[in-house]
Amino acid sequence: MERTAIRDADAADLAAVGAIYAHEALHGIATFDATGRAPEFWADKLGGPLLVAEVAGSVCGFAYASTYRPRPAYDRTREVSVYLAEDARGQGVGRALYAALLDRLRAEGVHTALAVIALPNEASVRLHESFGFMHRGTIREVGWKFGRWIDTGFWQLEL
Repeated sequence: MERTAIRDADAADLAAVGAIYAHEALHGIATFDATGRAPEFWADKLGGPLLVAEVAGSVCGFAYASTYRPRPAYDRTREVSVYLAEDARGQGVGRALYAALLDRLRAEGVHTALAVIALPNEASVRLHESFGFMHRGTIREVGWKFGRWIDTGFWQLEL
């Protein structure tokens, strides 16, 4: 794979971000959405941070952090997510995105990063644990998708 550039997303990236997410919503369990999200959803994430990975001029993945819960006590806690185009998986793109995202969160004074992983997903578990995320619990059969119950696990990293 060619060199991966990690940068802040801009409005021109939102169609690619939306397409990557919609593919996962339709074909995978990394999100419990059953369809994509409206462009306005992604536009609201610009600067939040929303980072993209670009290879040969094309966006092949993205990572973002969002509010964990809308209460003041959680102001320094973020939920983090990463999504990759199928052909970018296993190439180190997710690692590069997460490294940049976690660095950004540290610089912003975020104390805790949380990841919710639909299980099973060994690649995602390995990625998170390689950054020091610790498994904090699993909720069994909490999501219904593709005609089956899916567990979710919670991983935490103190930044």
